[in-house]
Amino acid sequence: MPITVFIADDQAMVRQGFGALLSAQPDISVIGDAPDGKIAVAEVARLRPDVVLMDVRMPEMNGLDAARQILSAGWEPPVRVLMLTTFDIDDYVYEALSVGASGFMLKDAPAEELIRAVRVVAEGQALLAPTVTRRLIADVTSRRAAPHARPAALDALTPREREVLELIARGLSNVEIAERLFVAEQTVKTHVGKVLSKLDLRDRAQAVVLAYESGLVTPG
Repeated sequence: MPITVFIADDQAMVRQGFGALLSAQPDISVIGDAPDGKIAVAEVARLRPDVVLMDVRMPEMNGLDAARQILSAGWEPPVRVLMLTTFDIDDYVYEALSVGASGFMLKDAPAEELIRAVRVVAEGQALLAPTVTRRLIADVTSRRAAPHARPAALDALTPREREVLELIARGLSNVEIAERLFVAEQTVKTHVGKVLSKLDLRDRAQAVVLAYESGLVTPG
């Protein structure tokens, strides 16, 4: 089954360009688009795509509010949201991660990065490895207040699970974590699942937010 994608952006050229690029891939199908957040929410509820490319700044309803509504719906299988952003976005990045967005792409990113991003997010992984996303997260969190009190739930993690959480927050993929810890990738997947379960987190993106907020990981 192809990965189904919905594109929400107020610029017609962006919707058409991204749509043409993704539709040319044999494993991706673009099933709809919208010029604003309000229409996007309604259409995504109707179409239930695997991945939504969501612009942050749109009329009627911005991408952040639209993502919040989509991600709070609790659909199964889940709809993943990949935010489209530019360098002038700051706290939007942090807040979108908090509500469950799976990652960020710059609108001027190379075509192959966009295609890869859609595939990665569709698999249920957060797009946190690219340098730009790590820099945005680090920049936003470093300018916020002092770390919150360390969640008691972190104490439920084993030393290995805490180590895996730290590496997730540093932007490493499962494969990279496996190489770093000299274990099998499946073992890492098991640890990641336990971390998300014990901390009651939706996905890796929220794990990154918690790691930074709690002070477990610091920017830099």
